[in-house]
Amino acid sequence: MRISIGHVSRYVYSEPTKYSILSLRLTPPSFQGQRVVEWRVSAPGIEGVKPFRDGFGNMVHLASCTQEHSESLVIAKGVVETEDRAGIVRGLAEPAPLRVYRRVTSRTIATDAIRDLQRESGAKADIRGMHNLMHAVRDAIEYEIGATSAHTTADEALREGKGVCQDHAHVFIAAARSLGLASRYVSGYVLTGANEPSDANHAWAEVWLDGLGWVGFDPANRVCPTETYVRLATGLDSTYAAPIRGSRRGIANEELDVIVEVQQQSSQQQ
Repeated sequence: MRISIGHVSRYVYSEPTKYSILSLRLTPPSFQGQRVVEWRVSAPGIEGVKPFRDGFGNMVHLASCTQEHSESLVIAKGVVETEDRAGIVRGLAEPAPLRVYRRVTSRTIATDAIRDLQRESGAKADIRGMHNLMHAVRDAIEYEIGATSAHTTADEALREGKGVCQDHAHVFIAAARSLGLASRYVSGYVLTGANEPSDANHAWAEVWLDGLGWVGFDPANRVCPTETYVRLATGLDSTYAAPIRGSRRGIANEELDVIVEVQQQSSQQQ
């Protein structure tokens, strides 16, 4: 499947700022089942600056502006070809050893409530157990936009019983790590309909299973990633894999407007 993606993020500041810097993980990798046909990232101060790979293998651009400005505009767009690999991920650059992905973060602490969910689901360190866990997480957390924030922890989302894909992924990761499994957070995009554009980023989780390697699970949609998924970045939780993170000088407030369009290309466009 050939998928075209357009991602525009616009930060508007209530007062002009003289310095801002953004860390952009907006470049999808090529690996088995995903091939980048064309891709471009543009932002203030990015031209002429060589991107680098972080400790998880993600391609990172640093965009900075040292002149007075009232907004920052980030645009990423391109075309990616995908294949259905039943969620199995192979061919990625893997600089971090597996033990790193067993680390617990502040957002993925396996509290008693999460351990109870893991036990009651019958989750074990195998493919069937992870499918059971995926469905249990989705049963426990109703999908509701606005019920949580970017800073919500796995335990908070589980106790609230409402959340979005980020929360589903965090709870799944926390439960998987409680079993001793290496698990990681993935940010990206998903095509929700062949003829209609998607309008948001997406997130899911991956677990290392003996004999299979890394396998993706999307509790929000109760599936392993298919050819409709495009992977951007990975990390221990959403903080490490965020498409955009940044800072600026001053006390001005900011407003963020994000437009994401993910659409299958027609045969005529190919």
